Amino acid sequence: MPGTIGKKVVTFGEIMLRLAPHGFLRFSQTTHFDVVYGGGESNVAVSLANYGVPVDFVTRLPDNDIGHCALMEMRKRGVGTEKIVFGGDRLGIYFLETGAVSRGSKVIYDRAHSAMAAIGKGMVDWKSVFKEVDWFHWTGITPAISQGAADASLEAVKTASDMGVTISTDLNYRAKLWQYGGNREAIMTELTSYCDIILGNEEDAEKHFGIKPEGLDITTQGEHVKAVAFLSVCKQMTKKFSKAKKVITTLRGSLSASHNTWAGVLYDGKTMFKSPEYQITHIVDRVGGGDSFMGGLIYGLLKYPDNDQKALNFAVAASCLKHTIKGDANLVTVAEVEKLMAGDASGRVSR
Repeated sequence: MPGTIGKKVVTFGEIMLRLAPHGFLRFSQTTHFDVVYGGGESNVAVSLANYGVPVDFVTRLPDNDIGHCALMEMRKRGVGTEKIVFGGDRLGIYFLETGAVSRGSKVIYDRAHSAMAAIGKGMVDWKSVFKEVDWFHWTGITPAISQGAADASLEAVKTASDMGVTISTDLNYRAKLWQYGGNREAIMTELTSYCDIILGNEEDAEKHFGIKPEGLDITTQGEHVKAVAFLSVCKQMTKKFSKAKKVITTLRGSLSASHNTWAGVLYDGKTMFKSPEYQITHIVDRVGGGDSFMGGLIYGLLKYPDNDQKALNFAVAASCLKHTIKGDANLVTVAEVEKLMAGDASGRVSR
């Protein structure tokens, strides 16, 4: 497969059943829901599999028809599922109402007491999982689900670190999660301390660690976010997390629910790299945009280990394309991403 990389990646988190009214209907209008399976870490795994990277997804699924449907979705996309464990009673669900123009999208979670929420220490054999693995990715969503999920995440990062595996995280603060009473800052600080690569926006840094960008009002909407405002965040993050080699931020300017600007910056401790900015004028589905960026970033850092600028540009272009694809996962190829990177945004028919 073009773009194949010999390095192996593992991602860990919850895959959910996504139920959404067709098109732009509101919940109160719909009589049926479109079904998609997805979640932050499974979305990253699908991106990597599309790029030819060997990748396993680790989660806990209920041993029932719905759990096996989620399993089949991963297998269909070329993601390894051999390390998935079974148990619990149900798959987590989220409902998505897709916004348009001035009406934002809305998510309602129904994931309490899911199989993944009921995971705990010792349920995953992490030494086996990380055998001959080069990279491990987790997100801030998983420890937000339950104390058991936070404990399992800590087991994972400690084992990966002991085995010399590169560790990345997407901080992914979710206001509707963290309901079980866990100390968010303490949990996230310990987990993130094991990471080599940290992705997060200004809200993630503030909510998890109290780190704020200088000269930027994060409540401002409809303006181009300036990369220079994040340099202070990156410096504070690298100071707080000494193991981190790179801190990355996506830059989304939200002119409306249908029109966003999209770019990213990467700080390696010395230099701040900035990607080109894309105008995404007719968003099809922005859910999974950050996950597609992370998948592209991992691929880029593996493919171009000595070229952070190219790795960042690949991640941003890949995520730009995701906004044109319905569903959680980014179903694009390396060739399609590289075509956009090269400046071809025409969308002409490929014959």
